[in-house]
Amino acid sequence: MFLKVSRRLVMSLAAVLMLAAQAQTQVQQPSIVMASTTSTEQSGLFSYLLPEFTRTTGIVIKVVALGTGQALDMARRGDADVVFVHDLAAEEKFLAEGFGVRRYDVMYNDFVLIGPQSDPSKVAGKDVMNSFKKIAATSAAFVSRGDKSGTHAAELRYWGMAGLMARESFGAAYKECGCAMGQALNMAAAADMYVLADRGTWLNFKNRRNLKILVEGDTKLFNQYGVMTVNPAKHPHVKVREAQAFVDWVISPAGQAVIAAYKINGEQLFFPNAK
Repeated sequence: MFLKVSRRLVMSLAAVLMLAAQAQTQVQQPSIVMASTTSTEQSGLFSYLLPEFTRTTGIVIKVVALGTGQALDMARRGDADVVFVHDLAAEEKFLAEGFGVRRYDVMYNDFVLIGPQSDPSKVAGKDVMNSFKKIAATSAAFVSRGDKSGTHAAELRYWGMAGLMARESFGAAYKECGCAMGQALNMAAAADMYVLADRGTWLNFKNRRNLKILVEGDTKLFNQYGVMTVNPAKHPHVKVREAQAFVDWVISPAGQAVIAAYKINGEQLFFPNAK
């Protein structure tokens, strides 16, 4: 009887010690916060990329996925250690204000104009400016992210190139959802609306219904992503060493190879181009 109790006691103590050791490891495991875009998360890239980084370095990354504008504002407040976004003009402004240390190109893909298969505005082709003019001329339903994201900034840029201002040109047909890319695509799918999307999120999007890519291949649709650490001169508490470790890894041959290897149904979503 005593022997059985002793064995149980030893096994229980061993289990407790093992759990304590695991908990201690988790407490000691370094982590950083990354402010990034909904497109990098909703495309599935981070679920593929970040575990590789953690396996290599032991550093855990907690992602807060927002529109690019909101991600940069989060970093301005010192609530992130690193930013991974896709609006070059906004990124350069962030650097000029002294909130970032240095910006690095990481990868690119492209934007695509999505719409109903019937294409009521007859926009299909490779000229994004002409397509936006046709959408406005026919007052077709269009859903905008409306969230200061990189995709929203690109959309507004295309309206401007077409000599148009979206709200004034559309009226009620122009819907601003103030939402992530996946939600905007869901709205477009539910109501047969046009929408600008990044290709990565589109390829990972399941609820397509009657939607299809109508405009692609225009060089103006190029979509570059960049990464920056937050400047400790502005926010001394940021984890500079760990944040720089991620930057160094993601632009290294190892990190770039992981990005290139991420595919859906055999189609590559992002193309590494770190200098």
